[in-house]
Amino acid sequence: MKKSCIAFALWLAWTCAGAQSLAPQEFYFDEDASTTQPIAVVTGLEGDALVNQLAATVQRRPEDIESRAQLAHVAMQNQRIELGNELYAAALRNARSNKRLSRAVAWNYGWDLYRAGQPQQALEQWQALLGGWPSAPSWQPPTLALVLWKLGRRADAVAWYAAAARTEPARWGDPANFPALLPDWREDERAALAEVFAAWQAAPPSWP
Repeated sequence: MKKSCIAFALWLAWTCAGAQSLAPQEFYFDEDASTTQPIAVVTGLEGDALVNQLAATVQRRPEDIESRAQLAHVAMQNQRIELGNELYAAALRNARSNKRLSRAVAWNYGWDLYRAGQPQQALEQWQALLGGWPSAPSWQPPTLALVLWKLGRRADAVAWYAAAARTEPARWGDPANFPALLPDWREDERAALAEVFAAWQAAPPSWP
């Protein structure tokens, strides 16, 4: 009984810490280019040829993080969600000692989860990148605003959008800028962020 209480207390503390970490900072000026890059070690191939080459590399070199992550991405794109999850989980384990790669894998995994219709799991991947280094990357406010809006957490989404607007008001003050600011986002994703913008414009939250 005592062990159960301790376990529950630890779970509760972890949950509360995670919830607190979702509060945005005031500004997000940091670049984070090494994180926000698609992982693509094999280029110029498609379909079975791409899968075969990546699978052969992973089999030959199980420690190859990037090949495994790219294969996971291909699996998720082809609705092989369970396989993609397994490959991403292994890539994240292998990348534990490599901060740069572990961040890139988590960022890519988050997007594949979001586009596979799993926004809560996507949020978990992106939330794990909060508070690291760089401490305030510019990708976080719009990305977290998007996924929180998708989850129906409207106030939280608007709070994150407000962080982007505080940081660069000229850029984030007009949805017409979204295609230039978010060239890799899909049209429906930019449209969803435009809904967040409209909610922010109607009632911008104060800071702090």
